[in-house]
Amino acid sequence: MTIARGIHVPLITPFTAGGTVAADALATLAHDVLAAGAAGIVALGTTGEPATLTAAERRTVVDVCAGVAADRGAALTIGAGSNDTRATAHALAGLARWPSAAAALVPVPYYTRPGEAGVLAHFAHVAPASPVPLVVYHIPHRSGQHLGPAALRAIGELPGFTGLKYAAGGIDAETVDLLGDPPPGCQILAGEDSVLAPMLALGAGGGITATAHLCTARFVELAAAYRDGRAARDLGHRLARLSAAVFAAPNPAVIKGVLHAQGRIPSPDVRLPLLPASPEAVKLTMTLLEG
Repeated sequence: MTIARGIHVPLITPFTAGGTVAADALATLAHDVLAAGAAGIVALGTTGEPATLTAAERRTVVDVCAGVAADRGAALTIGAGSNDTRATAHALAGLARWPSAAAALVPVPYYTRPGEAGVLAHFAHVAPASPVPLVVYHIPHRSGQHLGPAALRAIGELPGFTGLKYAAGGIDAETVDLLGDPPPGCQILAGEDSVLAPMLALGAGGGITATAHLCTARFVELAAAYRDGRAARDLGHRLARLSAAVFAAPNPAVIKGVLHAQGRIPSPDVRLPLLPASPEAVKLTMTLLEG
């Protein structure tokens, strides 16, 4: 099974003014992005601040997202895993709690920098434990681990893999190489919002796109244009400028600030060590959003 083409929104975890998970607001956000045409939602991606959630809060988030995805017949991807191979296998096995899930988003082991052979061994070990197909999350500026196109193809060709979230920090010769010869049956999804348009032009099947919280339909339109072979340069440039403003502060601070200003979530709060976005960053993003 290949993860669906199109835009997948990695949902924030909204908090109440008292600091608890705002489950109703999360459900509304999930319904909103899916109603606007998103192919799926991601629970507990980096944008959802999973590292600062308790185990009970993480279950609440996935329960809410699973319910909405099931109601709307949409794809649910769940973030799981760490740089500990045994713990990652255990976490993936636990996803059996949500049988409607379509995939798990699993990061390349971070910080320990095990090398390409170690990363391949890690994924070969954890995949059999998962009740759902895996999407590899390749983000070397966070993981500290570079993987070349050959290594990514080797991972994508392992049994049990359905996609690759590619967030290499930009587009270079390796990006072009990978997209020119992707692993069979493995959907490549752009993971850097600001370069979504050129990734789509090079053959990416869609994106896991945090900025799409704010204008889901525009991102869906962009992905559809490239899928259908239509030019969308102006829209791509506008959304790239918006994405740059969103990521001017550590994610998801600006997104939460804008959603709160729009009255869509009860609080703009993020959890330490993140800090709320400045009023200036929120104002700039809202100005671009209205343009």
